[in-house]
Amino acid sequence: MTRLQKMVEENLFSVVLMSGYASAGSFLTKITGGASEKKFRHTSFGGFPLTYFNANLRKFNKTFKESLMAYAFNVFGIVAGTTVALHLRLFALAPWAIAVYPAMLSARGVIGGLLSGRLSTGLHLGTVQPRFFGNTKSFYSLLYAIVVLTLEASALMSAVAALFGSLLWGATAMDFINIVGVILATMTLALVIISPLTVTVSCLSFRHGLDPDVILYPVESTVSDLLVTLSYFLVLNLFFLRGSAGRYVIALLGLVLLFVVAYSLPKNIREPEFVETIKESILTMVLVAFIVNVTGSVLSKITEVVGGRREIYTAYPALIDTIGDVGAVVGSTATTKLALGTLKSTFLAIRNHATEIFGAWAASLIMFVVYSVLSLVIQGTFSLNTFLTFTALLFTANLMAASSIIIVAYVVAVLTFQRGLDPDNFVIPIESSLADGITTISLLAALSLIG
Repeated sequence: MTRLQKMVEENLFSVVLMSGYASAGSFLTKITGGASEKKFRHTSFGGFPLTYFNANLRKFNKTFKESLMAYAFNVFGIVAGTTVALHLRLFALAPWAIAVYPAMLSARGVIGGLLSGRLSTGLHLGTVQPRFFGNTKSFYSLLYAIVVLTLEASALMSAVAALFGSLLWGATAMDFINIVGVILATMTLALVIISPLTVTVSCLSFRHGLDPDVILYPVESTVSDLLVTLSYFLVLNLFFLRGSAGRYVIALLGLVLLFVVAYSLPKNIREPEFVETIKESILTMVLVAFIVNVTGSVLSKITEVVGGRREIYTAYPALIDTIGDVGAVVGSTATTKLALGTLKSTFLAIRNHATEIFGAWAASLIMFVVYSVLSLVIQGTFSLNTFLTFTALLFTANLMAASSIIIVAYVVAVLTFQRGLDPDNFVIPIESSLADGITTISLLAALSLIG
């Protein structure tokens, strides 16, 4: 019996209560001589009770508002792109420096997505409490697993970078050692900075009545991209420009991660939840490594098609982040409902998830309008005509990309749940990795249609 199945069983009592409540309603109708039923008929609209309609409208509004709040952080995604542009000189110092960067963002995205998904579901189920200290065994097991996964991700991404480097630009054994050192140091800094921030956002959102399934990953992913970028360029500066002292600092950071992993493994190696997380996440890491390399060639094509359209370059990072966030909201809310037993693990049950889907999607359309305005204003080309044309282009790309990522997120959630796996170990990492390629393909298709 898997951990998720146990959690579902623990929540069956609440489902029974709900069923009992429905039965009580039927009983009340009988003993009141049908009075309640007549009242029910007078409060219906189009064949649906108004109470049902109002409940779904409130749920849509809540998802829409919280999604919009979370997506607003994607505006800061442009800062990460600006940081890269300011440090292009470092990329010129070694061919592997630019090759490692996107893989590292993806690796950190897997870890952040897993942590976000598990925290948000755990808070809803009560297996995680909204606090740092005096928390549950599941919470600390998850944190230890994140530390071990950081080392695994660093090793995997180093190996992939070295493999492609040896095939494409003649990487040597010394290059491989340098790559391992830089990735370990960067991922250690990211772990120390981003993981506590993720826990803090999850706790604060839950305490203030917000849904961490909606808030957490969109905020975490944008902040994570920026902080990983800053950490990476800090490490590159130490490696290339600070001589032996800088390389000693890098080695020390890597040793710290190795030491913490060596401390964590003996304490948790017999914990089923810890082992399950590690085993399932290894599969996710391999899938993501494959996705990153397949979509990389697609991403490179955008420069050929876009040409001198600087407003597209300006909006591009925010577009990718937002589409990934739509998939995260849909997937994360679905995994929570699957664990609670309020959503059937079938593909047709997606209609029972419609309020969350359309709430997250509608918020992304609002943000695409914001990106259109900001991009044109920054480039000094804003006018009513350019605004309408560029917004139409972004809306076309949104319709294609968002619909695709919604299906991906929901299908992954259902398939993994049906097979007794923990969907939170798969949904956000996979959909966020696919979001880059899907958004780029959709943008290229929109360009060919609208221009």
